[in-house]
Parts: sequence; structure tokens; C-alpha cells
Amino acid sequence: MRWRTVLLQYCFLLVTCLLTTLEAVPIDIDKTKVKNTHPVDSAKIEPPDTGLYYDEYLKQVIDVLETDNHFREKLQKADIEEIKSGRLSKELDLVSHHVRTKLDELKRQEVGRLRMLIKAKLDSLQDTGIDYHALLKQFDHLNHMNPDKFESTDLDMLIKAATSDLEDYDKTRHEEFKKYEMMKEHERREYLKTLNEEKRKEEESKYEEMKKKHENHPKVNHPGSKDQLKEVWEETDGLDPNDFDPKTFFKLHDVNNDGFLDEQELEALFTKELEKVYDPKNEEDDMVEMEEERLRMREHVMNEVDSNKDRLVTLEEFLKATEKKEFLEPDSWESPLI
Repeated sequence: MRWRTVLLQYCFLLVTCLLTTLEAVPIDIDKTKVKNTHPVDSAKIEPPDTGLYYDEYLKQVIDVLETDNHFREKLQKADIEEIKSGRLSKELDLVSHHVRTKLDELKRQEVGRLRMLIKAKLDSLQDTGIDYHALLKQFDHLNHMNPDKFESTDLDMLIKAATSDLEDYDKTRHEEFKKYEMMKEHERREYLKTLNEEKRKEEESKYEEMKKKHENHPKVNHPGSKDQLKEVWEETDGLDPNDFDPKTFFKLHDVNNDGFLDEQELEALFTKELEKVYDPKNEEDDMVEMEEERLRMREHVMNEVDSNKDRLVTLEEFLKATEKKEFLEPDSWESPLI
């Protein structure tokens, strides 16, 4: 369902452990007959934790809303801007009483959970005279003015909070990586200060040698290029490179069979390229750095392919990108990390 896919795409972003496991759909039958492969049942795929402090509440609200046929039908036809802007939140007034009752209960539970968090924090500070109503104002994913009823305002606030929080997720990851690199270099230099001149020269020599070893790797294909995708097709999917077909490739790597390539599914495509450069067994290869490079590759492909900027790649967008010169004759992939 498109509305769920679009909303959840803003919710289920990168989780490091997921990135290395969401590889291509395994194929156990005749690999030249892809049409006979069984699509993955999206209902069986557990969404990863978004990292938001209201993650569970968000997923529970989505699950309840999906049970209302009217609401689901309206949102299936919605575009990304309608969902993100919250204009469709007014449709909540038309859902069944049973669904509204469940949503009310979810909100009461969430308010109760937030109050407990506030109390625990203030207790640790030995504060008294708690004004829960005032303190709840700091949470912008629900309407604290009415803690007992889930209204259209609540759905509007929940969608806007989730999209706003998670659209900044990539930026936050880049910033955290920069801090990580700075700290790593700082610790290296501090360690050198503790050594005598002879040992320090040995460490510096070893450091330069490791850098050279890291840079000595096979050619990395341009992310999203024909060469890069054909390599996945051949080495991961086990298919004949001469039979490469973009439409079939898209369907194979639409892991949850929802009609889109989302950010996790895209990032899984870069595993083969990253394995050329990074090996967890090698001292010179930093796995944190590898995930930063994976993120950069995905951002590059999204910028090139995702024409409507909804952070989802449709089959139409994917096929259109394969017609570009950049797909057939890409520039070499330049990155300061590799």
C-alpha cells in the first residue's frame, strides 16, 4: 500500500546491522526464469526500529489505521506531499468508531509513557511539584492539550514530526561520522605523544603502510551504473551478465515487493562494491567508514534517479535512469574514503 510505504519510508531508515543483511533476494530455482521466483511477503518483514523515541507509538498507529478500509483507500491514492503536509489527516474523522477507540487508547498509553519518562528524569534530579501538562509541551508528535482523545491534529503532528525528524537523519549521520574521524585522529596523535622517537617513527611508518594497503583495491564501479548493477546481477543474483535486464533487476531487488526501491534496498546493492575496499579482518579497513561510504553512494543514486524526491525509486524512475548516458558511460567514482 502506497501510503504506508511512503510514510514508513520516513520512519524505517538506516540501521547499521540491517544494511549488511538486506542483500538481494536469494534465488534457489532456475535463475534464468526470474518470473517464477516467489516475491517476499511484505507482511513477514519486520520493520527496523526507527530510532525515534516514539517509534513504537508510530508503528502502532499505522497498524491500526490500516484496518480501516475507508482511510486506507483514501491514502492509497494520496501523493507524497499530501501525506507529508498532513492534509489528509482530516480523513480521520471518517474512520470507524472501533478504530477511533483503539487510537484513543494508544494515545493514552503514549501520554502515560511520556509522563513516566518525565517523572523518572525529574526524580533523578530530586525535583518536586511536577507540572506534567507543561512538560508534555516538549513532545511534538502528539497534541498534549487533549491527552485522552486521538484527533486529526494528532495524526497531523505525528506525520510531520516523523518526516521532519528523519529527513535530517542523513545529515546527522554525516556529522557523527566527522566527529568520529576527528576523535580517531586525535587519539592517534595523543598516543604518538606517549612514545619515544624510535617507536613513534615505527607507528608513523605503520600508519602510512596501512593507508596504502587500504587504497590498493580493485576498481570501484560508479554506484547505480550499468557496470555496477551487472556485477550485482552476476555475482549476487547468480545470473548471466549477458541477460541483464533492468526491469527484472528492479523486481529482484524490490525485497518487500511493494513496487519501490527504498533506501535500505538501494544500500544493499552497494555491498559488493564496498567489499572490494573493506574487509573486517583487515586492520587498515574501518567498518564505520564503510557505512559512511554506503550512505554517500545511496545519496548519489537517489539524487540521480529519484526524480520526485520522495526518497523512493519507482520502476518508471529506475528504467528512465538506465537510459541516461551516465548509466552506460559513467565517470569514475571519486570518494575521499576510498
